[in-house]
Amino acid sequence: MPEDELEDLPGVGPATADKLVENGFESYQSIAVASPGEMSNTADIGESSAADIINAARDAADVGGFETGAAVLERREEIGKLSWQIDEVDDLLGGGIETQSITEVYGEFGSGKSQVTHQMAVNVQLLPENGGLDGGCIFVDTEDTFRPERIDDMVRGLDDEILADEMERREIEGTPSDEEAMEELIEAFLDQIHVAKAFNSNHQILLAEKAKELAGEHEESEWPIRIVCVDSLTAHFRAEYVGRGELAERQQKLNKHLHDLMRIGDLFNTAILVTNQVASNPDSYFGDPTQAIGGNILGHASTFRIYLRKSKGDKRIVRLVDAPNLADGEAVMRVQGEGLKPE
Repeated sequence: MPEDELEDLPGVGPATADKLVENGFESYQSIAVASPGEMSNTADIGESSAADIINAARDAADVGGFETGAAVLERREEIGKLSWQIDEVDDLLGGGIETQSITEVYGEFGSGKSQVTHQMAVNVQLLPENGGLDGGCIFVDTEDTFRPERIDDMVRGLDDEILADEMERREIEGTPSDEEAMEELIEAFLDQIHVAKAFNSNHQILLAEKAKELAGEHEESEWPIRIVCVDSLTAHFRAEYVGRGELAERQQKLNKHLHDLMRIGDLFNTAILVTNQVASNPDSYFGDPTQAIGGNILGHASTFRIYLRKSKGDKRIVRLVDAPNLADGEAVMRVQGEGLKPE
């Protein structure tokens, strides 16, 4: 949206419009879903003025009101499904990872969480008929896990027919058996993955705001952002806020971070994929004592919760723990050199 249109809102002059745009409030919709406190803090606007601007934007953008179930159904038809390229897992998840939702993948060290984020950074770029979302990826790396070499492996691990489709659409001459063409294709995949390393929890929160700006810049481009991966969501919060005395502040900051991520999903029809660490519950006498970090804040914010568990060799059990419209269940996959593969 051009800046001068923001000046149509009551109380927004040229200087205020500049402040709003500089802080990511570039459209009526992005203003409408903000809170007065948030806008006041980030754009240096009085809270009372911010409330008036937000209310005017809500009227202009026609958000915040009730709608019929039929309208909700029509809007949900815009939701995309990102395939894992593993039929058993896709069936478990009702087609794959949903846009406009937070999908949480948790499990112990070595269970394959980072492998999932890397695989989805590749899969999201595929054509919809091949299970992708025809878009790019934002990757927030909090534990120094992102490895371009794994993207190389996973692109090479795609089916030859999919590779041929990708070469054709990206205008790369050659075949999957042509090493020079493959290297060009791998570079093209890497070009659509935007990576940032988060050094602490405050930087991680800032990167979520930057991710919203980046998604807005690419919204009308050939490669809109269709997935945001955060690997891992809780590592910095867990390390920096230690003990019960700091639990409330940790959860409050984590809650804001999750809402910032969810806003990206809602505004830009983007899938949000986060990985999470686990801890052992000593009070559990029966069953698996492993539980996800983050408590109820993360439990309620995540639309889909997936538990990855090690099995024999390279096998991993993918367990759907929580989903609003799907039954709990399990599927099996393998984590191999070429990426995630069926059993």
